[in-house]
Amino acid sequence: MDEASAKPTQAFHIETAGRASRAAAFAAGFILLILVLLPVFAGRNLIQDLIFLFYMLALAQCWNLLAGYAGLISVGQQAFVGLGGYLLFALTLLGGLNPLLAIPIAGLVSALFALPTALIVFRLRGAYFAIGTWVVAEVYRLVIAQVKPLGGGTGTSLTPSVTSSVPGIEWVKSLLDVRTPAARDIVSYWVALALAAGTLALVYLILRSRRGLALGAIRDHEAAAAGLGVDIYRIKLAVYVATAAMTGMIGALIYLQKARISPDAAFSVLDWTAYVIFIVVIGGIGTMEGPVIGAIVFYLMQRYLADFGASYLILLGALGILVMLFAPKGLWGLVSERYDLTLFPTRRRLVVSARDHERRA
Repeated sequence: MDEASAKPTQAFHIETAGRASRAAAFAAGFILLILVLLPVFAGRNLIQDLIFLFYMLALAQCWNLLAGYAGLISVGQQAFVGLGGYLLFALTLLGGLNPLLAIPIAGLVSALFALPTALIVFRLRGAYFAIGTWVVAEVYRLVIAQVKPLGGGTGTSLTPSVTSSVPGIEWVKSLLDVRTPAARDIVSYWVALALAAGTLALVYLILRSRRGLALGAIRDHEAAAAGLGVDIYRIKLAVYVATAAMTGMIGALIYLQKARISPDAAFSVLDWTAYVIFIVVIGGIGTMEGPVIGAIVFYLMQRYLADFGASYLILLGALGILVMLFAPKGLWGLVSERYDLTLFPTRRRLVVSARDHERRA
C-alpha cells in the first residue's frame, strides 16, 4: 500500500447530544421521579408553590418557542390563558364534563380559536404585531365579560361538586390520609408537573424535528430561510396554534386549581404575559434552559420578596434591566458561554472523524 493510500481520510457525521446532555437527561429523569414522589412527604404550602412554578415554567416555554424561535413577539398570550380557564368552567359547570377531561378539550378549542386570530394578527409586523395580540386579548376579555352564565364581569366559582369530582382525589385521601382540599392540591400538582414536563418534551421534540431546523433558520435569518425554501408563514402559523393549545391547557389547569375566575384575572397581561416575558428574558431567550432558570429565579423572588409590595416590582424591573444590559443572552447565556454547556441540545453539529484506510483494510 503506497503512502497516499495510507493517509487517513475524513468522514463526517451529524451530532446533537454530548456527554453533558446525556448526564442532564439522566439527572432530569431522577429529578422528575423525586418530584412525582414529593407529595408523600412535602407540606401543602410547598405543593402549592410548586404548582405555581410548574405552570409558569410551561407558559414560559410556550412563549419562548413563539418569540425566541418563530420571532412572534406576542404580548397577548393571556388571551389563551383566559380562554382555557373559561372553557374549563363552561365545560364543567354548564356541560357537566369531568374537570381533567375538560383540560385537553380546552386546549383543542383554544387552538381552533387561534386560527382566526392568526389570520388577523399575522397581517401585522414587529411592534404592530405585539400590540395587535394585546388588543385581541382585550377583545376576548370584553366578550367573555358579557357571558352571563359564566358570571359576566364579576366572574364565577367552581361548585364543590365539580372540585370534588376530580379523578384521583379519593385515592389520594386514602393513600396519604389527607383532607379533600389537600388531596385536590396534590392531584393538581401531578397534573401541573405532567403539563410542565410534557411542554418541555414537546418543545424539545419540535426543535429536534425538521420543523425545528426551519425554526432555527427563521430565528437566525428569516430572509435567508425564505430563500432556502422555508414556508415561513406555515411554520409560524403551526407554532402559534400549537402554543395556543398548550397555553389553553395550562390556563384550564390554573383555574381548576384556583376554583375562581373573573375576566380581569384570567386575561391579565401582567400575570400571564409580562411575568412570562420577564422569565424568558432573564433566563435566556431562544434556549430551552433559559426559561427553566428564569422560572426558578422568578419563583424565588416572588416567594421571598412579594411581601415588600411596590419594592418587589421595582426589584423585578431592575433585575430585568441589568440582565438586558450586561447579559443580553440571559443568565443561562453566561453559563453556556463560559463553560460551553448545553443541557437540551437542539443544534446539529457537523463532526469530522478521521479513519485510517489501512485499519479498514
